[in-house]
Amino acid sequence: MTHEFDAYAADYDAALDEGLSATGEDHLYFARGRIRHLARVLPAAAAHPARVLDFGCGVGTASPLLIEILGAGKVVGVDVSEKCLQVARSRHASGSSEFLSVGAHSPAADFDLAYCNGVIHHVPPPERHRCLNHIARSLRPGGIFAFFENNPWNPGTRHVMARTAFDRDAVTLSPPAGRRLVSEAGFEIMRTDFLFYFPRILKAFRFLEGLGRKVPLGAQYLVLCRKG
Repeated sequence: MTHEFDAYAADYDAALDEGLSATGEDHLYFARGRIRHLARVLPAAAAHPARVLDFGCGVGTASPLLIEILGAGKVVGVDVSEKCLQVARSRHASGSSEFLSVGAHSPAADFDLAYCNGVIHHVPPPERHRCLNHIARSLRPGGIFAFFENNPWNPGTRHVMARTAFDRDAVTLSPPAGRRLVSEAGFEIMRTDFLFYFPRILKAFRFLEGLGRKVPLGAQYLVLCRKG
């Protein structure tokens, strides 16, 4: 069975960078920024997770960063696109990371942290709860879910998504919709933060971003929550 993202697997990073070019940054800038922020806000008890689920891992960009920045002991990436998984394995497979199809992954409540970035806006709304249920069943009791999504309240986000081939038909989630989705899946929300306010041309102002985490206009948002 093929998936729409199979068509983008070989050139995924280039297609994403084409969309992001208006910001003056590439995909790694944003990936590092997300995970560095996550490292700052994780509860102390979850600061160095032994096992991390990278849900919707795509070509595996986040997996080595979760190891490098969070000190994750093991990262398991899951995705629906077999061709994306093939790219991820060729680039990042190691003793500390592996990549599986969602269908081959059986949730067993054995992950300390689940990371999900920019995935759910590609999932048809009626199927989103199934994804959240898979994540919830994968986490141990008290495990942390880091849910990152693109913020449609940010005009720059809408512009970038319109320029990105695989994002043009995405159905975005507003911050309240994202919070509602995780709450309905049974997660306890710990905080909501907003990230990435200034493009590279305005990078002199990026020192202000830490003051604006609760202003709902960042290009992305994080809903950090806990499994009960």
